[in-house]
Amino acid sequence: MKKNLVFAALCTCCFIFLLIELNCSSKMTKEEQIARGQYLANIGGCNDCHSPKIMSAMGPVPDTTRLLSGQSTVLQLPPIDTGMIAMGGWILATGSLNAWVGPWGISFAANLTPDSSTGLGLWTPGIFINAMRTGKHMGAGNAILPPMPWNAIGKLTDEDLNCMFVYLQSIPPIANKVPASVPPDIIAEKFMKK
Repeated sequence: MKKNLVFAALCTCCFIFLLIELNCSSKMTKEEQIARGQYLANIGGCNDCHSPKIMSAMGPVPDTTRLLSGQSTVLQLPPIDTGMIAMGGWILATGSLNAWVGPWGISFAANLTPDSSTGLGLWTPGIFINAMRTGKHMGAGNAILPPMPWNAIGKLTDEDLNCMFVYLQSIPPIANKVPASVPPDIIAEKFMKK
């Protein structure tokens, strides 16, 4: 009897907590979610890696016509100093500031716009949250490579991650197929500094 009462009390507490959580989440309008998501993306530095850059008097700044569209397929990587990589270092690989080289190979900043063929257009909030929690593309695919701080972003609440996703779905879609990552053994063959 006591066990049943304890179980019933726990179930009631969980149910009340769930209702409170749902109430808090449902109080945010879509505009508020977008604003919160944009705020989180800005303080998280998403544009630092995922937006191509243009040169200004203050140095490189995000290209506002291609925000969060990832590494451009048009840009060519310069020759890479593999000696630095062999020592465990990692370097920025392009003038657009969207490609990184390290012991993992070459990683390119993903297209975070809602383009359905090259960005996050087919993703759901659950897929996005799972990817940020697991460090896997779409939550189950290839590893999300450095310098993407998925392990830090994944510590945000589900509500905050959902707001980030709602914000990313609200920006203009940009068709930009980001190159596939390059494994370390291919770097020496194709990109080695001569």
